[in-house]
Amino acid sequence: MLSKGFEVELYTGTPTGEVIGLSDQIVQALPGFVREPDSRNVEFTTPPVYLYDQALCDLLRPRFRLRAYLHSLGELTLVPGSTLSLGDSQQFYRSDPHNPYHTYIEQTYGSRVVTASVHINIGLRDPDALIRACRLVRLEAALFLALSASSPFLDGDVTGYHSTRWATFPKTPAYVPLFSSHAHFIAWTEAQLRQGTMQNVRHLWSAVRPNGDRRPYDLNRLELRICDLVTDPIELLAITALLEARLLQLLEQPELDPLQGSYLHRQGVDLAQLADANEMQAARHSLEAVLTHWQDGRQLTAAAWIAELVEEVWPIAKGQGFSCFLAPIKKILRQGNTAQQWLGQYHAGVPISEIMAAAVQAMATAEQEFAAQLCQPVPILQG
Repeated sequence: MLSKGFEVELYTGTPTGEVIGLSDQIVQALPGFVREPDSRNVEFTTPPVYLYDQALCDLLRPRFRLRAYLHSLGELTLVPGSTLSLGDSQQFYRSDPHNPYHTYIEQTYGSRVVTASVHINIGLRDPDALIRACRLVRLEAALFLALSASSPFLDGDVTGYHSTRWATFPKTPAYVPLFSSHAHFIAWTEAQLRQGTMQNVRHLWSAVRPNGDRRPYDLNRLELRICDLVTDPIELLAITALLEARLLQLLEQPELDPLQGSYLHRQGVDLAQLADANEMQAARHSLEAVLTHWQDGRQLTAAAWIAELVEEVWPIAKGQGFSCFLAPIKKILRQGNTAQQWLGQYHAGVPISEIMAAAVQAMATAEQEFAAQLCQPVPILQG
């Protein structure tokens, strides 16, 4: 098995779903939380672990602590979703007015970066294997977005996207190639820094990127950045299990590398542009999106492609003892992701404000149930 850790961004606000910026207070009161440029979301990171049951507790404990702290401030809570569903996306609320990088982000991108998401990190220390893994995951990142989409609303309205976050997030630089080697990644990064298209080594906002303690030179993990916020930790671990199983398969079968196994690549198709196009289709339609398969160019829905992948990697997950964590993928395919469920309620006549208030309550209730069964680091208070 491979190590896995998470970077989780969360909105804070009211039980009715209004997002309120509190990150400056949170980072002062709770060790382990860090601020984003806008104060309305806050981030925590879990340590790399190998076992899924440990990862589950690591995902829940910070939320328990944060929820208890918010309750101590009054009627405050966690708000699900990956965009400012009820508003206000026209304003930028600086969390650190004296941070020059935050100034650059506000002036360059505005509120397009005020989103909540989850980044999945999978440990891979061999740089050649890591770059190969990034190529494969880049070509299949749209599938993970399709599973996780949870941002169909913005400013109290339907946007036409299942992932408004990824449709509007400023991917930077605008074009990121498939890196042919670690040396290529180093040279490309150094060029971007010289040209100013990246402000620093962290300023690579792509669906997937190599990561490590001294980027771009010392790398030790793949970071999948495309996923919307998944508040159900079991579903998040299922998405992670699919990613891990696929990477284990690639380690066993290096010919899955798109630079080797793609008919389209041999025909001169730019696979990076293909990946970008698939991502935009997934941002709009998620599991219903019609995508182009990188291997042979066939058209299929994201849901059908995911179902194929699950069957393909199931024996690998079973052999490693984590196929049970892969199983909830099938439930997402049957019942739809968060965005599809919310849109279903909306088209049935439920106002967005009621959808979000119910989602806030459902998230709180689910955490209470988890707290009663697992981990139990702090008492969990309703709201």
